[in-house]
Amino acid sequence: MNKNLLILSSSTGGGHNMRANALKDWWRDLGGDAIVSQPLETTSNLYKFGSNFYNLIQRFYPALHFFYFHFLEIACIHRNKRTIIGTNSWVREIKEFNPRLVVSVHAHLNHGYLDLLRGELPNLFNFAIYCGELADGRGFSRHWVNPNADRFYGPFDETCNAAKIRNMPSDKTLTVGPLLRKAFYQKSCESFKSKIFLKYGISHDIPIFLLGTGANGVNRHTDVLHSLKKHTGEFQVIALCGRNLKTFLQIQELKKNLKFNVIPLQTVGDEEMALFLREAKFLFARPGAGTTTEAIMCGTPMIFDVSRGVMPQEVNNLNFWHLHAPTVLTLNEPKSISKLLSNPIPNIKIESSRSPKALLEDLELLCSNS
Repeated sequence: MNKNLLILSSSTGGGHNMRANALKDWWRDLGGDAIVSQPLETTSNLYKFGSNFYNLIQRFYPALHFFYFHFLEIACIHRNKRTIIGTNSWVREIKEFNPRLVVSVHAHLNHGYLDLLRGELPNLFNFAIYCGELADGRGFSRHWVNPNADRFYGPFDETCNAAKIRNMPSDKTLTVGPLLRKAFYQKSCESFKSKIFLKYGISHDIPIFLLGTGANGVNRHTDVLHSLKKHTGEFQVIALCGRNLKTFLQIQELKKNLKFNVIPLQTVGDEEMALFLREAKFLFARPGAGTTTEAIMCGTPMIFDVSRGVMPQEVNNLNFWHLHAPTVLTLNEPKSISKLLSNPIPNIKIESSRSPKALLEDLELLCSNS
């Protein structure tokens, strides 16, 4: 039986592609084939500009996303298949792959692109939406919901309730838990921990402060490190820099003048990321859906970086934290982080299976019924 899975994603932020690639790997483990396609970045220079503009705002002034988000909500650029441009070669590629099942992990790929594929592909397929938002809020896009889709999945009940409020049929809506990379579903063994700590010069006996970076390299690491000069007690800092080479090099220089150990790292794999989150005293990062979900899976306490404003989409994730944690620690000015460290830092921990089992089982059912 054809088990070809097409996953529609976009590079706006980092969580969409993280979930898309995780699903691709899980599906291949089940014996199916899967590809990730990004029509917003590959079919039109105009759409690619829009994606890059999104990331530019996120990097330099997230508060401006209030205007960009609501513009996209009203404009409905990808809502109608007749107004979508540049898709001829893309459709040919999808026809060659011949998907039996299509899953979208991005809000703006759930309407016009679905209608386009249903009109062009020779074989029937089922279409599902996996929404990574953690809860409802002013950043929950109406474009996530399409009653004509065969299924709407969410990681938590709050996600699915937000979809139902926006007229997603209840019988098509299913809470399936987080969709993450494999290492987040299994604990790190002691031998792996010892190997990684030795590799990076991390002490087993000193508390770890973890500084996170989004896929676009958004962080305030240098401000935080300067603030931590005032913090008493023993600690070490792992500063994840991702693709932000400028920050990585700045910290390499700055650490020479600090009395505490700082380990700046560029992109790390899922096994290392899961280990760091489980071992950290806290994570300081923006409230993006991907990072926040990983922290929840690992039970990591969080301090949220809300400097330069909060994106509407980030509000959804903060709302989830408000619902499930005793308090929420947010910081407008990273230079003040040392003042928060005397307070209890809240975390959320959920129980999970060793895989996104509920999601995969239902996707297999959809695939067999298409």
